[in-house]
Amino acid sequence: MSLVRGKNTKPELIVRGIAHRLGYRFRLHRRDLPGTPDLVFPRLRKIILVHGCFWHMHACAGGCRMPKSRAEFWRNKLECNAARDRHAVAALRRSGWRVLTVWQCQMKDRERLVKRIVGFLRA
Repeated sequence: MSLVRGKNTKPELIVRGIAHRLGYRFRLHRRDLPGTPDLVFPRLRKIILVHGCFWHMHACAGGCRMPKSRAEFWRNKLECNAARDRHAVAALRRSGWRVLTVWQCQMKDRERLVKRIVGFLRA
């Protein structure tokens, strides 16, 4: 568990690279915002969250899988992660931020990911 990173993960670096190449500048991991969002675009009032499918219980194949050992522990941990995410996104939206969640499984199709990020940031 100590080797699992919470910041600067490969999916996060991919999204950061895309946003930077598009000419957008952002802040990383602002602790003064609920949930410590991954990418914050203060001028646009927009936030991009980059989530791992397993850790945040995405509805894809990677997120639906549950470890066989210590199943109760993992179920509680992952459900708490998902609940914390929902509360953080709700608090951000109440504060006037627009939020986009990018899932790890969406990294496979880069063109589609770029279009999604461009559409979100330009809207």
